Amino acid sequence: MLFSELKKKEVINLKNCQKLGKVSDFEFDECSGQIFKLIIPGDNKWCGLFGNDSDYVICYKDIKQIGPDIIIVDICV
Repeated sequence: MLFSELKKKEVINLKNCQKLGKVSDFEFDECSGQIFKLIIPGDNKWCGLFGNDSDYVICYKDIKQIGPDIIIVDICV
């Protein structure tokens, strides 16, 4: 999957069915290429730039499923 495809998917929290937003960035291991974390801008950010809320940083272990349109995660917010 390309990063451009991943960025278009809506991230949904399984615990409360809240839409968290879309992926803006990710952290990965340079040697293995494995993704460690997904980063989603906070609720009040415009284009991921302006706003006071902190980003959602989701560890790979908390990703439950990546579907054709959404990414389901299980985190405490």
